[in-house]
Amino acid sequence: MNTNTLPKLSLEAIEQACEAYISQHMAQDSAHDLAHIKRVVVSARQLANAEGADPFIVVPAAWLHDLVNLPKNHPERHLASGMAAEQASVFLSELGYADGALKAIKHSITAHSYSAAVVPETVEAKVVQDADRLDAIGAIGVARCMMVGGQLGRELYQTLDPFCEDRRPDDTTFSIDHFYNKLLCLADSFQTQAGKAEAKRRTAFMETFLDQLRSEIV
Repeated sequence: MNTNTLPKLSLEAIEQACEAYISQHMAQDSAHDLAHIKRVVVSARQLANAEGADPFIVVPAAWLHDLVNLPKNHPERHLASGMAAEQASVFLSELGYADGALKAIKHSITAHSYSAAVVPETVEAKVVQDADRLDAIGAIGVARCMMVGGQLGRELYQTLDPFCEDRRPDDTTFSIDHFYNKLLCLADSFQTQAGKAEAKRRTAFMETFLDQLRSEIV
C-alpha cells in the first residue's frame, strides 16, 4: 500500500478512534456487539501477521465491518456490508486515509459478509472475511447461534429429526438446523491458509458438540 494514502496516525490511535466511533454509531445485538468486534479484530491481526497483510487496511476494516448491522431476517441484510463500507469510508477519510487505502478498506468490509456473496480480491479482504467467519464457528459460534435463535424465536431442534438426517435443514425455524445449513459448511469457504487451519479445528469442536447433543436427546 502506498504510504501516501495512509494516515499519519499510529495504528493504536486509529484503533482507539474506531472503537470510540462504533461504540456511538453501531447498532448492537446479542451476537453483534462490541465483544464480537474485538474478537474479530484479534483474529484479523493474527491472520494478517500470518498472511503478510497490511494491518493499516485489515485492522480498521475489522473494527468497522459491522458498522451497519441489520437483523438476520431483514430483507436488506445482504446490503448491510456495503452500507457499512460507505459509512466507514467517510469516517476514515476524516482520520487521514486517502482514496487508495479507502478503496481497499471498503472492499474488505463489503466482502466480509456471507450474505453479500462478494468474492474477496485482496489478501486484506480475505483476512477480514476469514476473521469474521471464525467468530461464527467453534465454541463462540455455538453460543452465538443459540443467542440469535432465541432472539428470533426459533425452536432449538425439530423433535422428529433433530439432525436433518431425512429432511432439508430449516434454520428459519430450528437453531440446530443452522449447523447443517451453514456453520458446518463454512470451513470450505476460508481463503487463507491460517484461517483454514483454525476453521478446521473449530469445526471439529462443533461436530463434537452435536455428537454430545445427540447423546442427550435421542
